[in-house]
Amino acid sequence: MHAQELQSYIMEAERNNPNIQAFELRYHIAKEKIHEVNALPNTSVSAGYFVSEPETRTGAQRARFSVSQMLPWFGTITARSSYASSMAETEFVEIAIAKRKLALSVARSYYQLYAIRAKQNILDKNIQLLETYERLALTSVEVGQASAVDVLKLQIRQNELQQEKEILRENYMAEQASFNSLLNRKGTIAVEVVPEMTIPMEDPIFDQNGLTLNPELLKYDRLYESVEQSELLNQKESAPNVGFGLDYLPVSERPDMTFNDNGKDIVMPMVSLSIPIFNNRFASVSKQNELRQKEIEFQRTERLNLLEAALAKATSERNQARIKFNTQEKNLEQAQDAEEILIKNYETGTIDFNDVLDIQELQLKFQMNQIESVRAYYLQSAIINYLINQ
Repeated sequence: MHAQELQSYIMEAERNNPNIQAFELRYHIAKEKIHEVNALPNTSVSAGYFVSEPETRTGAQRARFSVSQMLPWFGTITARSSYASSMAETEFVEIAIAKRKLALSVARSYYQLYAIRAKQNILDKNIQLLETYERLALTSVEVGQASAVDVLKLQIRQNELQQEKEILRENYMAEQASFNSLLNRKGTIAVEVVPEMTIPMEDPIFDQNGLTLNPELLKYDRLYESVEQSELLNQKESAPNVGFGLDYLPVSERPDMTFNDNGKDIVMPMVSLSIPIFNNRFASVSKQNELRQKEIEFQRTERLNLLEAALAKATSERNQARIKFNTQEKNLEQAQDAEEILIKNYETGTIDFNDVLDIQELQLKFQMNQIESVRAYYLQSAIINYLINQ
C-alpha cells in the first residue's frame, strides 16, 4: 500500500520537478542538433561589374556572376548525424539518472515523514499512559501509599514528552515543505503518509548483475560510443571537400564586326577540391579520442567499484535494521511484562512509581528505535533499488 502511494508521488515529481524538466530540455536541444549538422555549407554567390570592360575577341565583358557549393566527402554528413545522435543518447541517460536520484530523494523524505508521524503517535500513547499512572499515583497519595513527589515526577515526564511532540511537529512541517519542493508544489500542502509500516518477513531477492544496468554506468557506455562516433567523423572530415560552381560573364557585341560568336556570353562550370595536405589537426584529434576512450574506461571502472561498495553497504545496513527491529521487539515484550508486574503490585499496595517511570522510558526508547529501524530498512531498500535498476 505504501509502495503504491509512494510511487504516485514519485511520478508526480517526475512530471513537475524543474530539474527533470531542465534535463529533458537539454535532451531536446541535443536532438535538434542532429538537424543542425545535416545542413550543407553555405552556398557562395557573388557578382561583380567591370568598371573598365576588358575586351575579348567576342566582345567586352560587362560583369561576372558566380555561384559555388562546397560538399563534404561522401558519408561525412551521415557521420555528423551519428555523432550528434550519440550525444543525444548521452543526454537521455542523464535524464534517467536524474529521475532515479529524484525518486530516491522523494523516498527518503517520505520515510522520514512516516517516522516523524509514527513517533508522534507513540508519544500520544505514552502521554495517555502517564496520565493513567498519574491517576494511580493520586489515589495512592490519598491512602498514604505514595508521596506527592511521585505525582510531580509523572507530571514532569509528561511535560518532557509533550515537548518532544511539539518539536516533532516542527520537524514534520519542515520535512513536509522539503518533500513538496521535490514535487514543485506549495510547501504547506498536506502529504498523505501511510499510518503503519512493518518490516517484511523476508527480504526481496535482487539480481547482483542488475548493477551493470545502472544508468550511472550506462552513461559511460554512451560516452564511449560517442567518442567512437567522433573518431569516425574525424576520419571523414580528414578527406577532401569537393566544390562545384558556375561562372557567368555577359559579353557585349562588337558593333564593328560580324561573326558567329559575336557577343556570346561566357558560361564556365567549375570543380574544386579542398585537400588537408599540411594539416596535423586530424591526427591530433584521433590521438585525443584514443586517450579519451581510455579515460572513460577508467572512470567507468571507478564508478562500478563505488556502486558495488554502495550496494554492499546498503545491503548490510538493511540487514542491521532487521536485526535491530527484532531486538527491540523482544525488549518491548519484556518491558510490557515488567509493566504488568508493576500494575499487579499496585493492587497489593507495593507499587514503586520510580520503577514505573523507568519502565515507561524504556518502552518509549524501544518503540522509537523500532520506528527508526523500519525507516532505515525501507530507505536502504530504496537505495538498493536505485543501484540495481529494479
